Formats: sequence, C-alpha cells, structure tokens
Amino acid sequence: MATTITDNKKALFDFFIEEKIEAGIVLKGWEVKSLRANRGNIKESYAILRKKEVYLIGAHFSPLANANIKDEDEVTRTRKLLLNRKEITKIINFIQQKGYTLIPLSLYWKSGNVKIQIGLAKGRKKQDKRALIKERDWKLDKERLSKQKYNR
Repeated sequence: MATTITDNKKALFDFFIEEKIEAGIVLKGWEVKSLRANRGNIKESYAILRKKEVYLIGAHFSPLANANIKDEDEVTRTRKLLLNRKEITKIINFIQQKGYTLIPLSLYWKSGNVKIQIGLAKGRKKQDKRALIKERDWKLDKERLSKQKYNR
C-alpha cells in the first residue's frame, strides 16, 4: 500500500500525461527524515535525461530543525532516479519526439521506500486548458443539479 507524500496537481492541468512510470530516488538520510515529516515539494521540479540516466531537478526537501545542513543548495540538489534499462529506452524514445518532457507527478512511500511517479507529458495549449476548466465546471454544475433534484 502506497502512502502519498506530495502530489503535483498543477502538472495534470498543464500537461497531457501520455504514460506514467514509477521510479526509485536516491536520497540522503536527512532527506528521508524530512519526507517522513511531509516536508517535500515537487511542484516546480522536472526530470531530465543525461548520459542514459534520469535526474530530478528542482525538487525541494525542507530540512528538519536538527539537520546539519549548511549549504542551501543541498535542499534543491539534483537527485538521481532509479529506473531499469527498458524504462530508460522508452523514455528516450518519447523525448526524441517533439514536445515531450518528463514531469514528476507524485512522491510516495511504497513498502518503506520513497518512490516517485514521473509522467511522459506533452504541454497543453491555452485553449486546451480553457476546455478542461469548462468541462470541470460543467461536471460540478451537473452534480449540483442532480442533488437539488433529489432533495426536493
């Protein structure tokens, strides 16, 4: 059973998610402790491919008060993601296509280990976002109308 640490809800709004991949993440001890206290943030982060390895950039893990962190760069350091060769090949094939990128979707615990779900995504255009908002509003209105109908 997976327990969610943090989600990147904005990514689901800004991107079409083509495929989701689960990856492990290389962390230091203080980072694991801060994640146990739910002090992780992946909203402004992204993943890149370097030398057939995938790295997470921009994820912010706030250290606990008793952590001995002198350098502020440690908080947002580049972290390596653990994927097998087959998954990396799939990512390479997607990224070579125009417009695809790697976006972290959620960070969670799975059997005592920190896992991250990354999505192979393509950016949404402004009109796609408007249509998504309109569709979401219509679903809410439809639910409200059905509740009013049953309450009478």
